[in-house]
Amino acid sequence: MSEAQQITDIHEPEERARQEMEEMMARSRAAQAQIENYTQEQVDNLIRAMVYAVAKEDRAEEIAQFTVDETELGNYDGKYLKIHRKTRATLMDIIDDKSVGVIEEDPERNIYKIAKPVGVIGALSPSTNPEATPVIKAISAIKGRNSIIIAPHPRAKLTNKKICDYMRDALERMGAPQDLVMAIETPSLELTNELMRQCDRVLATGGAGMVTAAYSSGTPALGVGVGNAVITVDDTADLDEAAEKIRISKTLDLAASCSSDNSVLLFSKIYDDMLDKLQHEGGYVVNEAEKEKLQNTIWHDGHLNTDIVAQPAQKIAGMAGIDLPEGKEFFIVPETGAGKEFPFSGEKLSVTMALYKVDDLQDAIKTTNEIQAYQGQGHSCGLYSYSDDNIAAFANGTRTSRVMVNQPQAASNSGNLWNGMRQTFSLGCGSWGGNGTNNNITWRDLINETWVSKPLAVTKEIPADEDLFGADIMGRFE
Repeated sequence: MSEAQQITDIHEPEERARQEMEEMMARSRAAQAQIENYTQEQVDNLIRAMVYAVAKEDRAEEIAQFTVDETELGNYDGKYLKIHRKTRATLMDIIDDKSVGVIEEDPERNIYKIAKPVGVIGALSPSTNPEATPVIKAISAIKGRNSIIIAPHPRAKLTNKKICDYMRDALERMGAPQDLVMAIETPSLELTNELMRQCDRVLATGGAGMVTAAYSSGTPALGVGVGNAVITVDDTADLDEAAEKIRISKTLDLAASCSSDNSVLLFSKIYDDMLDKLQHEGGYVVNEAEKEKLQNTIWHDGHLNTDIVAQPAQKIAGMAGIDLPEGKEFFIVPETGAGKEFPFSGEKLSVTMALYKVDDLQDAIKTTNEIQAYQGQGHSCGLYSYSDDNIAAFANGTRTSRVMVNQPQAASNSGNLWNGMRQTFSLGCGSWGGNGTNNNITWRDLINETWVSKPLAVTKEIPADEDLFGADIMGRFE
């Protein structure tokens, strides 16, 4: 074989992917052009139909079971909640937002803002949340009069296609082009890279490597940082409430979410009582020998073992050679430090939590920041407390984009009916997590905005130096 032929063969997958994506992109752009001038009512009716097509009872049951069967991650109840309830909540959260025409006015500055579509959104969907993520990203894109192409994780490609097909059918029933929503049906790294290169904005949810690739694609990208939620329980908390909500968060969809409680910090004053309550809620405290077995099962050669991700506690116990008593749903691992030498301080994507004893709030803030400096900085923290002073100090002291107070973290930080957070599955982590935004990402992050500025009725005047700078500042330069 000639050298030229060898070079051609090496680059053939990339060339095929480029051509395939160009064809998909042409279809997507043609579809988007057809709704570019849709009214607010037309846009909102499209997203209503898309959610109903997947969230109605029989479809939600079908999708939940199909997702578990294909991915073998999480459980039916968690998947059902996401497709049946989370998609409805997200629709409810955005349906009354104005996303067409003038969407904001500032009379004091005599400015108004006009929403404009971006074009084609390239979205990445993870294997851990493949049931609701395509829906939430799709309705956010179309709320802004964009089209969307979704690249699934290979482990969830059939789930992604099924969901996209249902949304495409809904669009057709509403008289809109099906190609507003498209799925990559046979995912590959080459195709996903081409999607990110050729689309107009990337919306990336997935592993750290894929998010980094999104930021490196040359296309404006919205990515998310690594999750590693740290939860603190102080001495003013309702311990029964805290224990129940920690269990709910830790076991939701078998901890498929990166917002699951990875580390829990207990004030020393309530440590013993709270630990008893966590055990009553189904927690199992491992001893030193079991801790070593569990560590060797969760990590292989320093990398997370994908076989334990979002699996039942009994299965993980069997893999680790731990005799788990009946009724125990999650592991509690006593820990003292953070960093590579203390792997349980990192994200585990499993029904396993590290447990720390802290002296007071300042110790909790310090320990939280140390844990998240290792993994998860900027993502989210939680605090069970009924002290407004403690809540304020904790929020000010931690390097985090969101603090959930007295709420189950995994079910709350991306929005839920009991709080005012914007509904999404894409959580920006700010500069702490290497992201360009701290937002709960929604349709507003997927549009362009034209600012229209008119002259003020009265022109502003620069005040005298004494008023602008102050005598003290001026005096320092005398």
